[in-house]
Amino acid sequence: MKIGVPKEIKDQEFRVGLSPSSVQVLVNAGHQVFIETNAGLGSGFTDGAYQQTGATIVSSAAIAWEQELIVKVKEPLPTEYPFLQAGKILFTYLHLAADRQLTAQLIQSGITAIAYETITDGKGNLPLLAPMSVIAGRLAVQFGSRYLEKQQGGRGVLLGGVPGVAPGRVMILGGGSVGTEAAKMAVGLGAQVQILDINVDRLSYLETLFGSRVELLYSTPSQIQQWLPFADLVIGAVLLPGKRAPLLVSREAIKTMKPGSVIIDVAVDQGGCIETLRPTSHSQPTYVEEGVIHFGVPNMPGAVPWTASQALNNSTLPYTLQLANQGIGAIKQNPAIAQGLNVAERRLIHPAVREVFPDLAD
Repeated sequence: MKIGVPKEIKDQEFRVGLSPSSVQVLVNAGHQVFIETNAGLGSGFTDGAYQQTGATIVSSAAIAWEQELIVKVKEPLPTEYPFLQAGKILFTYLHLAADRQLTAQLIQSGITAIAYETITDGKGNLPLLAPMSVIAGRLAVQFGSRYLEKQQGGRGVLLGGVPGVAPGRVMILGGGSVGTEAAKMAVGLGAQVQILDINVDRLSYLETLFGSRVELLYSTPSQIQQWLPFADLVIGAVLLPGKRAPLLVSREAIKTMKPGSVIIDVAVDQGGCIETLRPTSHSQPTYVEEGVIHFGVPNMPGAVPWTASQALNNSTLPYTLQLANQGIGAIKQNPAIAQGLNVAERRLIHPAVREVFPDLAD
């Protein structure tokens, strides 16, 4: 099969769909791989490195998009919509629940669109979302601690505190992969950490992981409202696979937070769980609303592309190889890939996305 890898064009998105090592595996399996020039440069992969593994370097995105299977990292942007064509397979993160325009374009184009974030294994895990969730959770604390600095407009709080001065307080909404990794980082810094979740079994697991180092609370609107005024850093880490994130924090609740506090919403690519938060970019990552710093970069792992591209490829390669070997037949052969199918034959397929856009489902 002919596989195309266009360069990512989202603001400061330096990840790449295939690493040179992944290309080598695909080429050894008899496939042709076409990499847009400099597509991997931001991740530390030169055109020469790709050529050494058997890839063909092409001069434009259009040529990369001409191939049968297109492997990306982020969703197509409006300038890429003309490249969406029937007969092709698109394999990338899509997050359609927060993007009606893209959903409609994919349906109209006739392309087969398979989303990393809804591929589900036999145990109900999300193997292609997991590595980026780990990175995003860790980065959320890293960015949060930075924006708490006074020079960045924050309260001037050191999350770990010092002897004689209380540490900062971190509230994490959601105890999944993102929330767990955020808690690990925050605990490591010495912060006071709370995790709120509605899954009692997950809270019990987190107790075995953190013991008394993290305060574990059942998440209700009243619990969130009670503790929000004490938080220096709030991290939104909720996930409903394929669906829009639930709204957990209202504007009125944000008004009770201390001026200069920080909110990082990792759920922003699924619509976000904070009423006052909107998507931002790496170029302009924050804004102030109700006196609180808001950070809503949907492609947060793009800040560490050398790590993120390799972590992503470690997870995606087996699925990419199966799609290259079998084409759309892989959807029938592998139930996990079938779960990743969002759009096919000008129809919206994934049940969770159909619930979000019922008028597009017919």
